[in-house]
Amino acid sequence: MSPVPVDTPHWHHLSTDEVLAIQSSRREGLSSTEAGARLDAFGPNLLAEEPPIPVGKILVHQFVDPLIAILLVAALLTTAIGHLIDTGVILAVVVVNAVIGFFQEHRAEHAIRALARLSAPQARVVRDGEETMLPAAALVPGDILMFESGSILAADVRLIEAVRLTVDESLLTGESQGTDKHTHPIPGLNLSPGDRRNMGFMGCTVQSGRGVGVVVATARNTLLGGIADSMRAALPPPTPLQSKMTRFSNQIAVGVVGLAVLTLGVGIALGQGWTEMFLVAVALAVSAVPEGLPIAVTATLAIGIRRMARQHAIIRRLPAAETLGSTTVIGSDKTGTLTLNAMTVRALWTPAGHYAVSGEGYNPEGEIHFQGAPVDLSQHPALTWLLRIGALASEAHHLLDETTGQYRIQGDPTEVALLVLARKGGMPPQGLRMTAPQLAILPFESEQRLMATRNRWDDAAVVLVKGAPEVVLPRCIGAIDPSGATTPIDREAALVTAHNLAGAGHRILALAYRPDLTSTTLDAEELAGLTLAGLVGIEDPPRPEAIAAVKQCRQAGIRVLMLTGDHGATAAAIAHRVGIVDRQDARVIDGAMLAEMDDDALDAALTGGANLFARVSPQDKFRIVDRFVAQGEVVAVTGDGVNDAPALKRAHIGIAMGKGGTDVAREAADMVIVDDNFATIVGAVREGRIVFDNIRKVTFFLVSSGVGEILTIIAALALLLPLPFLPAQLLWLNLVTNGFQDLALAFEPGEKGVERRPSLGLKAPILDRVLLWRLLWVGLTLAAGTLGLFAWSLAQGGSLAQAQTMALTVMVLFQLVHAFNCRSETISAFSMNPTGNRVLFFSVAVGMLAQIAVVYWPPLQTVFRTEALTAWQWLMATGVALSLVGVVELDKLMRRRWLRRGD
Repeated sequence: MSPVPVDTPHWHHLSTDEVLAIQSSRREGLSSTEAGARLDAFGPNLLAEEPPIPVGKILVHQFVDPLIAILLVAALLTTAIGHLIDTGVILAVVVVNAVIGFFQEHRAEHAIRALARLSAPQARVVRDGEETMLPAAALVPGDILMFESGSILAADVRLIEAVRLTVDESLLTGESQGTDKHTHPIPGLNLSPGDRRNMGFMGCTVQSGRGVGVVVATARNTLLGGIADSMRAALPPPTPLQSKMTRFSNQIAVGVVGLAVLTLGVGIALGQGWTEMFLVAVALAVSAVPEGLPIAVTATLAIGIRRMARQHAIIRRLPAAETLGSTTVIGSDKTGTLTLNAMTVRALWTPAGHYAVSGEGYNPEGEIHFQGAPVDLSQHPALTWLLRIGALASEAHHLLDETTGQYRIQGDPTEVALLVLARKGGMPPQGLRMTAPQLAILPFESEQRLMATRNRWDDAAVVLVKGAPEVVLPRCIGAIDPSGATTPIDREAALVTAHNLAGAGHRILALAYRPDLTSTTLDAEELAGLTLAGLVGIEDPPRPEAIAAVKQCRQAGIRVLMLTGDHGATAAAIAHRVGIVDRQDARVIDGAMLAEMDDDALDAALTGGANLFARVSPQDKFRIVDRFVAQGEVVAVTGDGVNDAPALKRAHIGIAMGKGGTDVAREAADMVIVDDNFATIVGAVREGRIVFDNIRKVTFFLVSSGVGEILTIIAALALLLPLPFLPAQLLWLNLVTNGFQDLALAFEPGEKGVERRPSLGLKAPILDRVLLWRLLWVGLTLAAGTLGLFAWSLAQGGSLAQAQTMALTVMVLFQLVHAFNCRSETISAFSMNPTGNRVLFFSVAVGMLAQIAVVYWPPLQTVFRTEALTAWQWLMATGVALSLVGVVELDKLMRRRWLRRGD
């Protein structure tokens, strides 16, 4: 009999005997012969790595871009006309961009390799009735796997023994709290990994206890293997910048070719020489191509990355710097990202009433308040017992490191939270443990849902109990009243209080005790006749800065979702407190509900405003991201576990955690948050928007300069004037005006309120209608001013060379002035901080000195056929160039008024 197909998803639903029968296995393990046959059938238990993409294919892919193709053609043409320096500059641009793209495409392979490293190298297995150590690769379905504290599970198993077994499944569920395991069948089919408590999963670490399981899945059939397959299948969508630049490049390609052909045709038709017009057309085409744009964009992204790094956001993929600014949806994990990942006691209840606890995390700064005032323990006997029980019925430690001044924790986070509570109440746990040492312990097990200790108490002993209210309260017969006396318990009132506290998102524990005079051991069945001290409400509190960050995201039009493996009630409480949802009873979609939804139903839920997803599996998270991408949203996803990796890769931008994140998540991500703080994203979003703004400024500057040059040439031909520029002079224009100022604009600081502006998303073009309209006015102004001075110079009897020098100079001055116009799309140049971009001032000064050199230095005069200009000619050229400021300022004024009407 062969084992059941390994992709059967419902092992948790079956009893241990059924699993063993289906897998044709037994507790004594498989025989070596049967194991060998299954190894041949199922293959080795390895997460196979796919062969890397050939280097040649990656290199070729870097040149499949319209703008790069135009630059290559331009390089050929500049070579043909003998301008080898320009050829070198253009080819340098192409090579730099190819190198950047090459390394970007290589990074995805590292994520798969990091995932493979999570599998355990060795496994303790029962074969032929004996325990043996085997390479994990030799495991097969049906093997009996044994593990204990510290072991890494080498395959997916259905547990058949679990002794106080707790497993850290955070790399799959994202939740730091260890999962208590048992062996009983669990009803329900479509359960998340965190709810399959009778299962163990490859790559997870045993925190405590020991267990035995029958292997039900190996290699790619495991949950971890499914994640690896999802990562391979997850094709990251083009970034908004890539999409916009592709559209823009196509438009430039069509425009450049059309203008070059038109210029050549018009010139020949008007009697110009074929050779001369061909050189002019080529030079004009080269001038019209913004060959500085790829380098300027790269520089802008690099500058943005440097700024983000100062705010603890490390960008691993260059276009991600801009993608953040276009983000419309952020899907965030809960634990450690929106919360502190530090369990904290928030609320207490005793028969005397409710108490509030201040302070957060594991630092014992804070107080216990009753009716708004700090408590005096002498007036609160039930609270005193509650603190004692929390500190003594515990295996955790909370110690001050004298060298660092920081507290070190060891043990279960919930127990640590109770130790911190005792310190806040003025009862140091170490002192309590010295006066009331443990004599016996009944550890917590998921089946009994409580733990107890027997402690010395003066000359007698006491049993201290803590656990789930529904388990502890039925064992209580009394409670401590406000005077300290024991009275009959109102069990119903205590259960209602526990329910209300749980509804606020707290994890609830009931703490109780009883004197013990005779027992020497502890048995869960004998824990009765207890006296209730009270209830404790514990939570992983939200980060204070996350609340402000979510608010700012919403103001910026960015939708924030919570995608968590935690329970719905806890998720809803945290989501409400940080502002993701407006009501605590907001709709929660869990993993089971998602499994019942087809894509249309999920799309309807997402467009309907569903922002809260709990108990989600890796496949659920990936699917949610995939549907948002399909809807045209720009999606960013945060995460720190292996469970997040496929979604991180599928999203436009994956954001991993630097402190608590796994290698797999960091390798799959585009950005790593060094401080694990959701608020860091807000700063990165602002920088991303500045990056996109500066790319628009650079693009507008380069294109408007090219349009001005083109319109000048075409107008001269139409008016039967001589050509105002020689081919070499056109290329000089590109070098002097485009080679420095475009890069300088990349250093422009952000404008006020950029983080509150609605997100642009995928649809916003590089140059919108407003900028295109402004581009037309700028181009016409440049053409009119340049051609006017050119014609005036000829009319004054100047030589053609002097008139062309005049045209060249005024065009250079126009574009140097225009660089200051481009610092903002709406703010007046006169209102901006003149020292806000010193690089721009430096670049303009360099450009001015270079133009003076080409006008007066004999060697350059010979190369570019220029003649010296008089002071009067320089004055006229400067005055005409400054007219552009008035044109752009008028357009900015109109736009500001239009924006105010819109508001």
